[in-house]
Amino acid sequence: MTTSHTQESRTGRLAPPRSWKQPSRHFLDAVNHPWYRTLLETQDVITTATTGFWSSRGVKSLLLPVTTTAVSSPMGLGSDSLPVEVELGGERTYLADSMQFLLEYGCRFVDNGCYYVMPSFRGEETDRTHMSEFFHSEAELPLGLDDTLTAVDDYVRALCTALMTNCPQGVESVAGSTQHLESLAGGRTIERITFDEAEKLLPRLGSGVRVDPVHGFRNVDRAAEKALIDHVGGPVWLTHWDPLAVPFYQALDETGERTLNADLLMGEGEAAGAGERHVTGDAARAALQRHSVPEAEYEWYIAMKDEAPLRTSGFGIGIERFLLWVLNHDDVRDLQLLPRMRGSGMVP
Repeated sequence: MTTSHTQESRTGRLAPPRSWKQPSRHFLDAVNHPWYRTLLETQDVITTATTGFWSSRGVKSLLLPVTTTAVSSPMGLGSDSLPVEVELGGERTYLADSMQFLLEYGCRFVDNGCYYVMPSFRGEETDRTHMSEFFHSEAELPLGLDDTLTAVDDYVRALCTALMTNCPQGVESVAGSTQHLESLAGGRTIERITFDEAEKLLPRLGSGVRVDPVHGFRNVDRAAEKALIDHVGGPVWLTHWDPLAVPFYQALDETGERTLNADLLMGEGEAAGAGERHVTGDAARAALQRHSVPEAEYEWYIAMKDEAPLRTSGFGIGIERFLLWVLNHDDVRDLQLLPRMRGSGMVP
């Protein structure tokens, strides 16, 4: 047990057994530990509340495959994770890193948008804030970025309200308090800071932005994200990034120099990403070229925008990262009943 978790035990907070460190025994040790009963309780509340929230707004649930030929984290500028390639029946395909593109497709069938909760797969190493397989709550709405961010704010508040209503004791046993949930559930505004504003602010907070030495776009690391969270005293949106800092599918603002996108920073850092999409096929083609991403694997996506142009924006929130904030915890590996980590040989 690490020092941080030992200290949690001494304060009376429920601490994780970290049984995932012994993959062959984890499933047995987890059965007998109250940490995992509490975890499942919170997961159930989040899943149920997600369905209720979007249903009340007329947003439709989609049942989608977990394989795709067009990953939304392609090998190119603005992509920060690796796709997971597999072979099925002799054909090359990928496990979905996100089904955002199919949510965009689904918006062509419905009036108010669509959503899902499903697993996402990434080819990156597992650590405190990254999982190679995690759960994604995503939605795509026929709205601009600002209205979509407001909808996400409402969604997060709805989750906080549901957790406070259904499992306050469980949350408090791990987090030590429910005040952070009460604050958002009570209507606290989630602030929005543009990247330009953050670049000026971060040096005063003892941090700063990073500049890509080759292409010149700006980015932030975990320390900068935490500095912004601490500055506002809670969750904050970091909006309007440089175009090459984010994947090709995010639309540009009216200046053409910033992107209509945002990251929701909370807990240990980024928990959700949001963005407005290109309306037309020509705009998507230009973005693919700008990001050095080949068009071939996205021909269908471009054709969809050629034939059925539509303004939409969407978001995805990682359930485990959201739970880091809910439970005031620091390691996503403790927030899955059956973790999947590269090379771990997890059973079952």
